[in-house]
Amino acid sequence: MSYRELAQNIIDQLPDDKMVYVVSILASLGEMSGIDVYAELPPNRDTLDAAAEVDDMIRTGRGEHFDGATADLFASLLDD
Repeated sequence: MSYRELAQNIIDQLPDDKMVYVVSILASLGEMSGIDVYAELPPNRDTLDAAAEVDDMIRTGRGEHFDGATADLFASLLDD
């Protein structure tokens, strides 16, 4: 039995809620091997909208800029 067949056999026996771990491990191995593991996954509408919003904020100078420690940013967000 090849390693590929052995891996497929193990994967076939895993419950669906454990597949996230398998995908994560395979993605990491793929990235270390130089494979574009998410090439066929285009950004979703929310991601495209958020990127367009940031581009617009940069272009127009709108929005809020925070300069400081991440902990301070989160503290200020929790205060709101």
